[in-house]
Amino acid sequence: MLAAKVSILQADEDKAMEVIDEAIAHGIDLSELLRSGFGAGNTEVGNTFEKGTISLPELLYSSEVMKSVTERVMSLLEGVEENEGKILIATVEGDTHDIGKNIVASTLRASGFEVIDLGREVPVNQIIETAEKYGVDIIATSALLTTTLTEQKKLEIMLRDLGLRDKYTTMVGGAPCTPRWTKRIGADVYSEDAIEAVKAARAAIDKKRKK
Repeated sequence: MLAAKVSILQADEDKAMEVIDEAIAHGIDLSELLRSGFGAGNTEVGNTFEKGTISLPELLYSSEVMKSVTERVMSLLEGVEENEGKILIATVEGDTHDIGKNIVASTLRASGFEVIDLGREVPVNQIIETAEKYGVDIIATSALLTTTLTEQKKLEIMLRDLGLRDKYTTMVGGAPCTPRWTKRIGADVYSEDAIEAVKAARAAIDKKRKK
């Protein structure tokens, strides 16, 4: 696990891929490696950046390695399947942080979902308009600042006001987001990380299809 963490901290993609190869050879649980090894490194990089210890380019280099790692591990775990469902994902208006959202989006794609990524600082009305245009199953939003959490609540309110709330499963995430917040605003699903997002998305779409 330590080698996986270090590869992210050092933004060393070659080393990261070697760690995955070794894990496969020794029968190590790849999902646990992704979460507790690479994921721990990714979290530490984010915390270090917040403290001003590393620069933005260093953060971006590490995030690109994490993205590549996540895509490879998820493809090994699940295989690329078609027609898993359609998901719209966006970082809410007022929030410029999209590294975590990008990792979730790439993980969902690697797991066979069709993902419409609207990027960052996306207004609620644009999120809903795009969801309607493409007929998505899930609307997923990320808020990394406590001040932008209210945009997730705003989405729930607007969907209800438009009579569209039952049409979509809503998923929320981001550092300040919690299961309690999810319940409080009336969202359907909370995901802590990319792995959980895939599991939650599959469960939500299976439930929707059974209806």
